[in-house]
Amino acid sequence: MKLQNMNSNLSRVLCVTALTLGCTAVQAEQITVTDIAGREVTLEVPVERMILGEGRQVYLLGALQPEDPFAGVVGWREDFSQADPDSYARYAAQFPQLEDLPTFGGFKDGTFDVEQAASLAPDVILMNLEAKAATEDAAYDKKLEELGIPIVYVDFREDPLRHTIPSMRLLGQLLGEEEDAEAFIEFSEAQMARVTEVIESEIDADERPSVFIDRAGGYSDDCCMSFGPGNFGEYVELAGGDNIAKDIIPTTFGTLNPEQIIAANPEHVVVTGGSWDAYVPGGAWVGVGPGADLDSAHAKLEALTERTAMSGIEAVEKDNFHAIWHQFYNNPYYFVAVQQLAKWFHPELFADLDPEATMQELHERFLPVGYEPGYWVSLDEQ
Repeated sequence: MKLQNMNSNLSRVLCVTALTLGCTAVQAEQITVTDIAGREVTLEVPVERMILGEGRQVYLLGALQPEDPFAGVVGWREDFSQADPDSYARYAAQFPQLEDLPTFGGFKDGTFDVEQAASLAPDVILMNLEAKAATEDAAYDKKLEELGIPIVYVDFREDPLRHTIPSMRLLGQLLGEEEDAEAFIEFSEAQMARVTEVIESEIDADERPSVFIDRAGGYSDDCCMSFGPGNFGEYVELAGGDNIAKDIIPTTFGTLNPEQIIAANPEHVVVTGGSWDAYVPGGAWVGVGPGADLDSAHAKLEALTERTAMSGIEAVEKDNFHAIWHQFYNNPYYFVAVQQLAKWFHPELFADLDPEATMQELHERFLPVGYEPGYWVSLDEQ
């Protein structure tokens, strides 16, 4: 018998028992949603037991259930503590139960354990869109369907500007938190408009500075990973810059060689950074993020100017060399990154814009953890 049918039968038994005792039983509502992959999924809401296909989906949950983002989480992929240990530590201090959650391997690397997942009786598995192909290739989707466990796809990485808001709205439906989802969306759109409306009215094409986004600069000795027309590459354009990789890298993620960067002579370089000791202990990456040591981050950022790819470029000569939190590429707070980029590219136009205040308001209004500065640094600040 399918797990979903077993749960339904159990619900009916409990309902009959409750009525016999003179109580009222509250039944979940069955709805059909369309996920970010365009699939129609029928399930009961609000969901009470959820497996997170990626730990960093807590960025979404935190904004919708700040009182306890982990209340309905019965298992998750173990990436949050490694990819974003600074945020993980702050969530763990507030919600220590997260450290006891069962962890899973990934769908993309083929280490997900279907039997383990089934043993936790989840109402839904929340998956990132980028894992869809691997999920289907390994037939995880069919195995889970046979067990009555639905998959719902969200996305806040592959195409964050088009998919993050629908993903928030979708998760609001699943959790019964529609009002909180709409409040977050309204805040997000209003903060983004503080940049885009100015850029659209004040900046001509020839006034856009050229920008190189150095994705995870210093993470490895290779140079240099970057973004094409999507994700941070699109953030650059929204903030009034001209992404030098947009016509070279055809997809969201890719690589430029040093000669291409030197030939483009970017006026700004923006390095994405984080705390990645779990992956590259003692690496040259720039450790920005909540509570970061900005003196150390500044020193590591300056060291990255010595690479061959940065030889003689205008960004280095004028100290227009910056670092920003890498995880802005992967969470619903991307509008703060756009604000900070705009401040760097067009300081006169955005003299009154305070991304730090925006980030603080975001935490105070929506998030379960307090705000600590450290999300960006620039060579021209010291």
